This record gives sequence, structure tokens and C-alpha cells, in this order.
Amino acid sequence: MGRAAKELGLVTSALSQQMSRLEGELSTRLLQRSAAGVRATDAGMAFYKQAQLAIRHADDAVHAAQLARLSGHVAIGMAPSTSAVLAMPFVRAMRERYPDIRLRVVESLSGGLAGMLNARQLDLAVLFNTGAALRWTVLPLIDESLFLIARMDLAEVKGLRKSRQLRLSALGNVPLVLPSKPHGLRAIIDAAFVRIRVEPRVVLEIDGLAVLMDAVCARLGATIQPGAAVARLSSDAVISTQIADREARRVNMLASLSDDELSPAALAARVVLRDVAKGLVAEGRWPGATLHEA
Repeated sequence: MGRAAKELGLVTSALSQQMSRLEGELSTRLLQRSAAGVRATDAGMAFYKQAQLAIRHADDAVHAAQLARLSGHVAIGMAPSTSAVLAMPFVRAMRERYPDIRLRVVESLSGGLAGMLNARQLDLAVLFNTGAALRWTVLPLIDESLFLIARMDLAEVKGLRKSRQLRLSALGNVPLVLPSKPHGLRAIIDAAFVRIRVEPRVVLEIDGLAVLMDAVCARLGATIQPGAAVARLSSDAVISTQIADREARRVNMLASLSDDELSPAALAARVVLRDVAKGLVAEGRWPGATLHEA
């Protein structure tokens, strides 16, 4: 049981509980436990053989689907900060696995993407607020830490350059360039500042990530953005520092039309997108991101 649990990436007690639940569902003993170890009962061997057959059939089904060269059209939406790190790895993975599926990638603010999803103009979207959902399937994907992004000389003046992490409370008199109030990220930032009772010094509001980053590079102020936006940095004079406050985090959710509305191509794209996002986190290529605990 210990070796089996290790191969499955589980603790032994969790695997034992799963086996006990399975035996309860089947109303029969599959394993005989003793001080010498665990062995399969006759019922357990019969179940094992049939399970192996089912697995082979499932593998054959996957192989048949791949030979059939799944095709179709899929439209997916991402916010600019998310697309900076996720879009191209996803496109490459889709071209490798499903070369006959035609992709349309839409970059827009999360609120705009939600409207397009409701209007059936998108099949999938990575969103940060699903309050506008009509009939969606929503899967928590990634938790992102927020970062202070600033010109190096501005960070030196404010005494922030040497910090690997910082608290929002240290940013009370740092000039900030942020998205405007309707923006989902701005709502997260404002709520985090309210929680610590600090009034942020917002000197400029810009709703486009590229122009916002240009303003930071021009030393008009620092900004607060998720880790994915760090991938947009093109100047060595700009540095990023992770914000340690637990409230300064953003959840990326993979939203799609309900499963019965999705085409086989869109269902395949959803699986690929989740796999790619998890891979980027595991490889450390998504700054400040962790897999959602749920």
C-alpha cells in the first residue's frame, strides 16, 4: 500500500480510505489485510482484471480520437496580463496536439470577456470575477500574488529596491499608476488597502496594460500587477517586488459555456489550457503563481 500510494502521489492513509470507500460501494472485500501485508481477495482479482480491461478500452478511445484528427473552431479570451504568460504556450500546445483545430484568441479586460462569453462569442475565458455568469462551468485555476513594479531609480528613492517582498503598508506615499475603478484588479487592490487602513496615492489611471507599463518606464509612478504582467517587462531599469499581504492575490478561473454547449474541440481546448497553466506553474514560468488549493 505504501509503494502504491507513492506511485499515485498520495499518502498511504488517503489511499486506504479510498479503497475502503470502494469496498463499501461494492459491498465486498477487495483486499485482505494482515500483519504480513495486503493481498487481493478473489473478488479483488476479478475487479482488477475488469478494471484493466476498462483502462485499455479508455486508452483505445483516446487513440481513436487522436487518429480522427479532432477539428473545429475554438474562441478563447484572456486578460492582457494573463495572455502575457499563458497565450503562446497554450497556442503551441494546441498546434502540437490538435493541429486541425482553428483557434481564435481574444485579449480584453475580464469584464469584457465575461460579456462575450454570455453572448456566446467565446467558448472559454480566463476570468477573475464570475459574478456575471449565466450558464457557465467554472474551474478555479491559478492563484496569483501581486507585485509592485517600478523603475529602479524610483524604488531606490522610496527605499524599496532591496526588499524581496514588501507589505502594502510600505506603499502609502509611493505614486501609483493603476487601472480605473471598474477594473477587477483595481477592486482587489483597493480592498487590500482598505483592509490595512492605508490610502493609496494614485497619480494616474490607465486601463491598457501596454500603456500602463510605458508610464511606469517613463517614471510617472509604480504599479501593482499580477505576476503574469512581469512577463511584459522589456526594460532592465524596471524591477518587480512581490507583495506579501495575503489579500493582495488574484484567482484565475477558467470559465466556459456549460459542458452540453461545448463542442468536442472546445472540450479538448479546455483540458489543454488547464494542463498548460499547471505546467507553467510547476516549471516556475508563471511568476508568483500557485495552483488553486481547491
